[in-house]
Amino acid sequence: SSKRRVPVIAQVTIEAFGTMLMGTEIGAALTALEPFPIDVVGMNCATGPQQMADNVRYLCQNWARAVSVIPNAGIPENVGGYAVFKETPESLAKELLHFARDLGVNIVGGCCGTTPAHLKAVVEAVKDLAPLKREVQHTAASSSIFIQQPFRQDTSFLIVGERVNASGSKKMRDLLNAEDWDGLVSLAREQEREGAHVLDVNVDFVGRDGEKDMHALASRLVTNVKIPLMFDSTEWQKMEAGLQHAGGKCILNSTNYEDGEPRFAKVLELAKEYGAGVVIGTIDEEGMARTAEGKFNIAKRAYDQATNKYGIPADDIFFDALALPISTGIEEDRRNALETIEGIRRIKTELQGVFTILGVSNISFGLNPASRIVLNSVFLHEAVTAGLDSAIVNASKIEPLNRVEERQLKVALDLIYDRREFDGDVCTYDPLIEFTRLFEGVTTKSKKKEARGETVEERLKYHIIDGEKLGLEENLKLALENYSALDIINNILLEGMKVVGDLFGSGQMQLPFVLQSAEAMKTAVRFLEPFMEKKGGATAKGTMVLATVKGDVHDIGKNLVDIILTNNGYRVINLGIKQTIDAILSAYEEHRADAVG
Repeated sequence: SSKRRVPVIAQVTIEAFGTMLMGTEIGAALTALEPFPIDVVGMNCATGPQQMADNVRYLCQNWARAVSVIPNAGIPENVGGYAVFKETPESLAKELLHFARDLGVNIVGGCCGTTPAHLKAVVEAVKDLAPLKREVQHTAASSSIFIQQPFRQDTSFLIVGERVNASGSKKMRDLLNAEDWDGLVSLAREQEREGAHVLDVNVDFVGRDGEKDMHALASRLVTNVKIPLMFDSTEWQKMEAGLQHAGGKCILNSTNYEDGEPRFAKVLELAKEYGAGVVIGTIDEEGMARTAEGKFNIAKRAYDQATNKYGIPADDIFFDALALPISTGIEEDRRNALETIEGIRRIKTELQGVFTILGVSNISFGLNPASRIVLNSVFLHEAVTAGLDSAIVNASKIEPLNRVEERQLKVALDLIYDRREFDGDVCTYDPLIEFTRLFEGVTTKSKKKEARGETVEERLKYHIIDGEKLGLEENLKLALENYSALDIINNILLEGMKVVGDLFGSGQMQLPFVLQSAEAMKTAVRFLEPFMEKKGGATAKGTMVLATVKGDVHDIGKNLVDIILTNNGYRVINLGIKQTIDAILSAYEEHRADAVG
């Protein structure tokens, strides 16, 4: 009875370089804070109101509760050995009036360098003002201490890297057993480089102290990997060990009803306490659901409890409809894939706001490694078409469908949808037998082949589309016999990149494969550069400022544009990644550029 609720205000300090001191972006901070009962989020210190403008606008567009802004009186300048703040009472009041009236800021004030005169002017400016009513767009996301990772990806599914998982990766187990923490961090970074959006972390290894291992590993990953973490364990104590080190918003993988409601509830309570998302598997006290109806019924039960009883927002829930093998030949396994696909479709259609996730590789358990890649890839495509939002995959173990041979694709689909053919009781066509036959003697190494195409021009184009570097230099040498290096880039290789862009834009090619294509392009351009006359000096055709915008850390495409434009006679000012609008415009004016890209 003596307790009382007082307002909670959380302030962040964004430095002049655009992030917090640790490198935390405003979106990452907001995602980490949003699950908690915080009444006001705002900014203070480090800079003046002008430098805060972009981040204040972001807060007002993305935070549904009150926003506060308490700037310095500008950035201090050293004048005669003293810190001098140049923002006058009038100019500070003008900026804060704009924030409240036009952006919807609720609380204003002054930090370093402000005086009673500054605050008097601010009070006078806003005293009769009702803050603008804001329309807020909520972004369902996780975050690391560096970046926000939206759950909805524009042209991809949310890719969860699976190799830092002792349950499924021998390399991870060997590194864990050797307590090679640096090696494990390198393995995690490799997943990030391959295009993972989130990193699955699992230390479940018989005979080891899992909680101790999770403390040791998570404490290193949080500062060495930029993407958010998914703590994966059958034991909630290990998940909590990871949560104790993670400053962003993580995902817990997973909970279910197998051991009854107490264990199911414990993971939800952890998610609530630490502000995490949660994966819920379609398993109940009777075991793993095999039919779409069973999967949906368990998901509906869990949805009602998680949202109503435990207060977990729907868009912090991922349902795992569980992929079971279709590779055994056992009759009861034949429909596993199609039941999972239909289960995903029902969950996404009937449980509003939730996400779906799947560990894809279970579907092909026991098959030849080369055939597993094809079956996993086709199944993943079908699941995404049905509404799958996220997949736990190793990017090197899947392929976009444009790289799958037509016959393999047809038989894989027949296997997934159990399209056996019968003459009476006799099976005359079994896709499992046919699929196995197609891959007899095929290894993942033998499956790697040189680029498709009859002519050197076609082969070079497919080197880029398929991201295949094997034989690339030999084909470039052949092409140089008939074309200049610049013509090869402009008229052949860029045609391949255009196809990659179209496939990515239509969702037929995912980010890891775009990165593979970009790496093949970079390799080709690097090989051709010595054959090109370097241009881009005083006689350049024009000047372009290139940058990756704030919030985007990918720079492969930008760097390719730099190389291509420079070698076509343009002067390029490459600003790098995560640039603010002000930085881009400043460079545009400084270099008198003709264009910005």
